[in-house]
Order: sequence, then structure tokens, then C-alpha cells
Amino acid sequence: MVNVGIVGATGYAGEELIDILLRHPQVRITNVSATAKRGKPVKISDILPRFKGRIDLICAEFDFAEIIKNCDLVFLALPHTVSMAIAPKLLKAGKKVIDLSADYRLKNTKIYEKFYNIRHKDKINLGFAVYGLPEIYRLKIKNAKLIANPGCYSTVSILALAPLAAFDLVDAGEVIIDAKSGVTGAGKKLVDGLLFPEVNEDFKAYKVNTHQHTPEIEQELTKLAGKKIKITFVPHLLPLNRGILVTIYAKKAQSEKRKAQSLISLYQKFYKKEPFVRIRDEGDFPGLKDVVKTNFCDIGIKENKDSIIIIAVIDNLLKGASGQAVQNMNIMYKFPEYTALL
Repeated sequence: MVNVGIVGATGYAGEELIDILLRHPQVRITNVSATAKRGKPVKISDILPRFKGRIDLICAEFDFAEIIKNCDLVFLALPHTVSMAIAPKLLKAGKKVIDLSADYRLKNTKIYEKFYNIRHKDKINLGFAVYGLPEIYRLKIKNAKLIANPGCYSTVSILALAPLAAFDLVDAGEVIIDAKSGVTGAGKKLVDGLLFPEVNEDFKAYKVNTHQHTPEIEQELTKLAGKKIKITFVPHLLPLNRGILVTIYAKKAQSEKRKAQSLISLYQKFYKKEPFVRIRDEGDFPGLKDVVKTNFCDIGIKENKDSIIIIAVIDNLLKGASGQAVQNMNIMYKFPEYTALL
């Protein structure tokens, strides 16, 4: 039995972690913490009533001594830039850490500092952090002590493009990612642009080609391709709670030497042993309802003479955050990968 702590338990990702882990037969939640908003510690089920009768742990401010005493593994469901002040202490105490923020995703600290406007404070642990995309890094995840759980846009975009990058089938400078996400992707915070009256019955782009997931996607695709991959990435905000749909436009590489095998067949073989990636048949493209509240990534492909269009979908809170984090935990502890996720 693995004793687990969740730091940032009252956010959207933290809430999903609790829900998944309560179903996990090999896990016991032994600590939940979050920034106090009620003046004093209260039961997590008083903050999140859906858990009444399921878990009645006290949710208090982060207490390092309590976590060290009671936990084997700690999920950090915290805002970006916060985890790198906490993770080093947990790791030094011999605890395993799965970080859902961006603090350990980008290996180039100058790029991190450019997109997150803060100096990186933990370059030592950054060096051995494993990027937690199971479909690509499963073998490294098995022995990891620190997992950098991927971003939601990054997860769906990398999975959609990985076979093309790995087999040099795409023009490295001609990849456009048109992405749409539900509002929970921005986290639980009071921002005018995320209020219901502002989002409802509207649809807009934001952070046009400046989004912080851009370098993350480029970093991983470049590793797969063995050469620099540049993308144009434009995210949009949907008036929905959850879900991400990306439409990707790619130009075929001029050097492509693929035989008669179709792209769909290639994708099916690439992801043949992956429990949470589903490749659609020709002419069949996924929608958000196909994956919302699941840990699946569904991918549809349209191959043209000189170009490729890919449509891929995930639930941003599950495969894009908490579900993937638990998938990583299952790999680390050698549990069946799908445990508590199906």
C-alpha cells in the first residue's frame, strides 16, 4: 500500500486526484493540504462536499513534517513556480514526487525563465526529472523519483505528432497547432476573463503563439525528431468546463521515404501497446464527448497529397493532468497502468 499526499488538494487537479485515488486499491491518501481560505483547517469533505462519507481528512496548510511522516509519494498540484521550492526538500527526505506544474518540464532554464518570469531555483533536480509522458518515457518513469507531469496542451499535441516526428515525416518548420480548451485548463482562480458571464456564449484566442506550452511541445518533438521542430501554436478558450481539441496542420517532409503504408496504419502500430491512445479509422474524427471524464487520447488523421491534418482530443484534467499523474504513479510502483483509470 502506497501512502500518498496531495499538496494543492482543493484545486481542479487536486480534486480529480482525490477522486481517482479513492478508487485505487493500492493507495491510501494520508495527507491533503492547500492554502487556507477559511481561517482554520477543515475537513476536505467540507471544502469539496462530493467527498462526504468518502474521505474526511483535515485539509490544512502545507506541513512538511506531517508529509514526511505520513507519505511515500507526494503529488504537487500547485501553481507554476511554487513546486521548485518544495520538491527539493521532499526528494532529500527520500519521498517520490509527481509535479503537475511546469517547474521541471523545460530542461533549458533560460526558456523557463522567459515564459514563467522567474529564475529557476532547483537546477540540480531539474537535471534528473523525468518528463511524464508514458507513451514516450515509460522506461525512465519506472525508476524515476521526480516526475514532471506534462502540460495539457502539450500532452495532446505531442501524442498527435510523435509518430510524424519520430519517422521524419513532417516538415520541421511547417507545423500549425490550432487548440481549444475548456475553462478548467486555467485553474481555479478569480480572473475577470474566466468568470462565467465573460466566457459564456463567447469564443476567443489567447496568448497567440506566446503560450508557455509552446517550448514544451517543441522540446519533446525535437527530441523525437533528432532535429529542431518549430510550431505555430494558437490556443482558444471554449465556453465549456473541460476538454481539449487540437487541429494540427502539417506539411509532409520532402525527404519522406515511407512505403505504401498509410499514416493510420503507422499510428496504430506506433501506439499498439498503449492503453490510453486510440487511433480512429479513416474518415472518423473524435469529439470532446468521446474522452471527457476519461484518461484517453483519441486521434483522427486525414492524409492529403502534400499535407496532413490531425484532430486529437483529451480531457485536460485527466490525461492532461491528474489522470496522467496517476498513470505515472502506476508505472513507478509497477501497478497495472490502467488501475483506477478505467
